[in-house]
Amino acid sequence: MPEPLLSVRGLTVRYGSVTAVHGIDLDVAEGELVALVGPNGAGKSSTLAAITGAVRPARGTVALGGEVLSGLAPEKVVRRGVALVPEGRHVFTGLSVAENLALGATIRRSGVAEDLERELERFPILRERYRQQAGLLSGGEQQQLAIARALMSRPRLLLLDEPSLGLAPKIVDLVFETVARLRREGLTIVLVEQNATRAVELADRTSVLRTGRIVRSGTAAELGGAAAMAAEYLGEAV
Repeated sequence: MPEPLLSVRGLTVRYGSVTAVHGIDLDVAEGELVALVGPNGAGKSSTLAAITGAVRPARGTVALGGEVLSGLAPEKVVRRGVALVPEGRHVFTGLSVAENLALGATIRRSGVAEDLERELERFPILRERYRQQAGLLSGGEQQQLAIARALMSRPRLLLLDEPSLGLAPKIVDLVFETVARLRREGLTIVLVEQNATRAVELADRTSVLRTGRIVRSGTAAELGGAAAMAAEYLGEAV
């Protein structure tokens, strides 16, 4: 495996007396898509929170391109090139689509207009809704806005937390098609997803988390394919 862009070593995350993540290691090479799957409470979102700086690890390190991010405030992690699309989208509902996209580019000083046009081409519905309040969009439209907003920062690493959650099947297909296209374009992605079958089919490598620990990791072939991964995800014997 080439030198990783993202390197997580011995990551432990605690909330008071509860340990959500137990000393995990995770490497993601540049241009690679790595999926994290597992049941609720497995530590997937806590891992992303530690990468973004939203949660300070109790132990361990997170590094991007060899630079340690652990201990940095979230806004400084964003400036280092990490963007998160959070679970539940969390767009600014009182602002327009245009204003949400502009907020995604606040750390930028050049090329913003070109990137805005690229995202409107990628998500045509956002062009149609450009002046509307984000709170008036459907769930699927808000998810597209959340992804486009994250991409406006030109991230080196994109973190996607449950992007298909609560969406209609057609919109789920659109979201996964978008993620696949971003992967083909060379963007480095960590995907947290409860749809284990779709995630493993899309990812270069997948790690299964259970009770805060990575219990299996590898390519789909190494792990027996999507069906075996889904069984592992559900806690059943493969």
